[in-house]
Amino acid sequence: MNDLSKADLDAAVQDAMKARCRVAVLGAGPAGLAAAYRFAKREDASVEVFERAPAPGGNSGSFLMEGIWCDYGSHRFHPVAGPEILKDLHDLLGDDLLLRPRHGRIRLGGRWIKFPLKPGNALVKLPAWFGFSLLRDMVSKRFKTSARAETTFAGVMKAGLGQTICEHFYFPYVTKLWGIPPEDLDAELAHRRVSGNSVGRILRKMLSQLPGVRSPTAGRFFYPRRGFGQIMHAMADACEAEGVRFSYGACISRITREGQKITGFDATIDGQDRRVSADQILSSIPLTTLVSLIDPPAEDAVRDAASRIRNRGMILIYLVLETDQFTEYDAHYFPELSIPVSRLSEPKNYSAANEPKGRTILCAELPSDPGSEHWGMDDARLGAELVTWLGKVGLPVKVPVLKTITRRLPNAYPVYARGYADDFRTVDTWLSSLDGLVTFGRQGLFAHDNTHHAFATAYAVEACVRPDGSFDKEAWAGHRKDFESHVVED
Repeated sequence: MNDLSKADLDAAVQDAMKARCRVAVLGAGPAGLAAAYRFAKREDASVEVFERAPAPGGNSGSFLMEGIWCDYGSHRFHPVAGPEILKDLHDLLGDDLLLRPRHGRIRLGGRWIKFPLKPGNALVKLPAWFGFSLLRDMVSKRFKTSARAETTFAGVMKAGLGQTICEHFYFPYVTKLWGIPPEDLDAELAHRRVSGNSVGRILRKMLSQLPGVRSPTAGRFFYPRRGFGQIMHAMADACEAEGVRFSYGACISRITREGQKITGFDATIDGQDRRVSADQILSSIPLTTLVSLIDPPAEDAVRDAASRIRNRGMILIYLVLETDQFTEYDAHYFPELSIPVSRLSEPKNYSAANEPKGRTILCAELPSDPGSEHWGMDDARLGAELVTWLGKVGLPVKVPVLKTITRRLPNAYPVYARGYADDFRTVDTWLSSLDGLVTFGRQGLFAHDNTHHAFATAYAVEACVRPDGSFDKEAWAGHRKDFESHVVED
């Protein structure tokens, strides 16, 4: 047989590429990376990932500061993830994937109580008046209206838990997190965001921690040795090893359509303009951003609905302290309105790191939106404020603060304000009607979720892309129905 000429070989390669399903993934956060990872295992697909940031991970990434791996907030990988996801996680990280005990505490009634709640500790530590009030609520509660029938977050929580725990825990906490009263939040937030939205569920979770009852992973979480972002980098590395192409620093200026068919998008990468076409564009970027990029634009009703969908922002305040360890706890939770931050974590305690000596870092999560008072403060001022706030709740910073840096996340959590569901449905229905475009992940589905939930949506979307590049919308609708059962793990 005669050897193929270079021209023949090039033609053969081009023909082979044409026969493969072309997939473009928008966003290299957990959902985008997981989708690319799944496609990388297929021989019938070619994949490129477009990410605006210079590295993978999104809000689930990590960075090194003062020799300590820091996350963008507090992240855990929960063992309740599906077996296929857990297997991939173990394959990617091996011995670097640690199974760590949860060791946090929450401030209730001016006292510190272990979190997740444990029966013995809660009985001893809860103020007597708090316990009696809880008992009164349980005895006096009437099941005239089911929690599912309520239309607001406040209604669901009161129906399920009673007045005491709502007024002294959940209501101030959600007011702080989302910046609006619980009466103005949709009931779906309680069903999707709060796993313990009834007394029975809370008691079952507490009892599941008892010796002889708890599973080997109860009260534990998976965490990588080099920060949560190690999962993201390992996944990106595995993708690249299989030929997946990553375009970082990608700025998408326009997504084009002809009627109901998405035909491609324009992007600027490293100063070079590119026109990208694909059989399927899988988007994990925020819904509002996605709608604004599509040309010709959607009708006014869709764009108006998209303009009312919003996310809650977050400022992360990192204090570098001159000490080995600030406390023994991995996280502190602050539901009370007396302190603006919602959670404080100590990264070294997540991975049980002993190095570097004489240094630790605290990461405080301050719910805040662009344009607010805190958003405009400089790092030094925010650091000083944090030290003051911690002192007022019995966590005085008695060691030198060597440095303060901040990170601002404009899209930290979806806001489920009353009426959001109608707006989301309007936008989602229009986007779902477009061929060649699928939205998924937290931002794409406007969902409260954990990382393993984002992975589940990515695995499902990959399974719905057929070898010829078409998309199984019926199967995807079934998966979307399953996603409605996702509830955030505390």
